[in-house]
Amino acid sequence: MANIAVLGYGVVGSGVVEVIKKNENSISIKAKEKVVVKKILDVRDFADSPDRDLITKNADEIFNDDSISVIAETIGGIGVAYEFTKRALMGKKSVVTSNKELVATHGPELLKMAKENGVHYLFEASVGGGIPIIRPLNQCLAANEIHGVTGILNGTTNYILTQMKKEGKDFEVALKGAQQNGYAEANPTADVEGHDACRKIAILSSIAYNEFVDYRNIYTEGITKITLTDMQYAEAMGSVIKLIALSKRVGDKLFARVSPAMIDKEHPLATVEDVFNAIVVKGDAIGEAMFYGRGAGKLPTASAVVADIIDAVKHVDTSERYIWERKENTSVIDIGDSETKFFVRVIARSKAEAKNFINTTFGEVNFITVNKAELEEEIAFVTSKSKEKDLKAGIDKLKGIGSIKQVVSVIRVEED
Repeated sequence: MANIAVLGYGVVGSGVVEVIKKNENSISIKAKEKVVVKKILDVRDFADSPDRDLITKNADEIFNDDSISVIAETIGGIGVAYEFTKRALMGKKSVVTSNKELVATHGPELLKMAKENGVHYLFEASVGGGIPIIRPLNQCLAANEIHGVTGILNGTTNYILTQMKKEGKDFEVALKGAQQNGYAEANPTADVEGHDACRKIAILSSIAYNEFVDYRNIYTEGITKITLTDMQYAEAMGSVIKLIALSKRVGDKLFARVSPAMIDKEHPLATVEDVFNAIVVKGDAIGEAMFYGRGAGKLPTASAVVADIIDAVKHVDTSERYIWERKENTSVIDIGDSETKFFVRVIARSKAEAKNFINTTFGEVNFITVNKAELEEEIAFVTSKSKEKDLKAGIDKLKGIGSIKQVVSVIRVEED
């Protein structure tokens, strides 16, 4: 019998307990022994919970219990969760987690600690909720050299952008709806500013390229500046706007970025809507492989945690453990040295003069028109592909020219 402890009895933690109880027989068959939740750690009281007899506020009851072999950490954050994870691994207990922040920040250290102590540190649920992606990257696609990973990794922002596109709601209204439906937190900063997606692409990149990619080195931009007018221009271009997280090999270096981007309607991610997530992996042998599903939620995330529990129980004696190499000198290319196209909107005092200046500044551009009276003063265009630092220098010039009142929007155009 494999005894399990769950740290944190919140949404995901209670879901883990629920899934193990509900699917006890099939889980035990797959794990090759009975899997039982012996203890749950939480500082709160749950008098009405059916699991109340398992809940303790004393962490020693878990860490000093040699019969507990696997711990599911669902506390979140990098404070007590970090200390508890280290304590568990040093005590030769495997740890599974949904904590993307902890994995993205301390992954190399915790993976090394797990290997040194002959246990597992698994985190399938940290990216994509119930979508299987980490295990496929580590195992199913192991024969491939991974060239790139591109994804919609945050359900909250994807829901907001879908509401803006399909229902004509502006950002604030769509965000409020996401909060009312339980898709966004009261403080949605981590989602709408791109931080959540950034940590996830950092984890995926670390696995894909077998070297630690620090999320703090990844350029990150959220969706708070996207407007309905931007959506209208995207439609005129045969495109949609999504929050895109991507990374790719560029020579012997890596490039990673999180930002809103216009993608063609034929792009595999263009039809991913509402709270769904999708990830496209490019490998030298397989070509493109796409993973799609609900990226968050109690039971989808819990199912991924439990899958890792099964893996840890079933392969308790395996010697195969993964390590991310942490390089002293980062190999992540600076955003300014990356190449892209920009979609730009400006309000002009003199459209003729402004267009001449735009052509002089950026060379060949593609002007975009939307037939709406309120946009008569606007000029919109797409630049040719160039280094970001050069494009941004050109935009700075636009801000200082007399024929242009204001630069109102700058959005990347993603072609890959």
